[in-house]
Amino acid sequence: MTKMWLHLDEIEEQAELFEHFRFVADTGQSLLRIDMFLLHRLSETSRSKIKAAADAGCILVNDVQVKANYKVKPGDVITVMLSYPRKHYELIPEDIPLNVVYEDDTLLVVNKNPGMVVHPAHGNFSGTLVHALAYRYRDLDIFSAEDNRGGLVHRIDKDTSGLLVVAKTEKAKSHLGKQFFDKTSYRVYQALVWGVPKEPRGTIEGYIGRSPKNRQVMHVFPDESQGKKAITHYKVLEDLGYISLIECRLETGRTHQIRIHMKHLGHPLFNDSDYGGSEILKGTTFSKYKQFVDNCFKILPRQALHAKELGFTHPETGQWMQFNSDLPDDMEQVIRRWRTYLAGRTQDI
Repeated sequence: MTKMWLHLDEIEEQAELFEHFRFVADTGQSLLRIDMFLLHRLSETSRSKIKAAADAGCILVNDVQVKANYKVKPGDVITVMLSYPRKHYELIPEDIPLNVVYEDDTLLVVNKNPGMVVHPAHGNFSGTLVHALAYRYRDLDIFSAEDNRGGLVHRIDKDTSGLLVVAKTEKAKSHLGKQFFDKTSYRVYQALVWGVPKEPRGTIEGYIGRSPKNRQVMHVFPDESQGKKAITHYKVLEDLGYISLIECRLETGRTHQIRIHMKHLGHPLFNDSDYGGSEILKGTTFSKYKQFVDNCFKILPRQALHAKELGFTHPETGQWMQFNSDLPDDMEQVIRRWRTYLAGRTQDI
């Protein structure tokens, strides 16, 4: 019988590996496959890549190589090794104001302003939500200067506003992460999109992955060979003539999911430059109309997307918690302007 894993000192001619990630399973950790465990914590990767890393001997538990089906147990020390050194980055806490709508000893819920990046990444090494959290909770181990994702359970795009839950303990992070993975959390967004969907409500399904033409944006693929399954339920809340206010409820949480799903449906988000929404896609060619839309773009210089509702089970009490946030001022202003425009438009426009 072949061994499922090998001790490091039994490996011959092993290329030098460097530690990139280290996690310690909480004492309350339930048995969970290691590929699922890591998928909760490494948001930029996929299950297939984790499996490939395990097959290559790059995933260790307690200094022992394991396969992707290894079951993580309380107290396990999991390390992810790669063949090149990790670029050292020390997170320097920053005193940045946060809109905290709920907090206890286990978690907090933040209403993020548009324009704030959630965690450090290429081109954004300061001013992020994680920098603010590291300052506010500098006495908590989970917000270590060595960890640029400390406490994060999920994320929203820089120019998307709205609600995020952040863990204050490793146990809470694991528990909440599993809820997001198992689709038992509740997330509702509101968005302005070009046009009005033909069906007032519906479900968009597709496999989302990086676009082969531009790795900065996502694409909907026909099968799972190139992307992760994604499901969005939408409902039209208000018909504003050339645009509409919609509600989107997520079953999954893929990168740019609502943005690419609405483009796939033929209704890109208003002023979403990455997915074609920063052009006039509905209406007339009259200069008065163009000027009106341009003014709306100036008021709302981002994709019109807000994480409005968030629900989850509290990791300690088991109580269901649900939060609701108002639309930010830039979206409210644009909605009011479209209502006024729609009410006063003439037959010529």
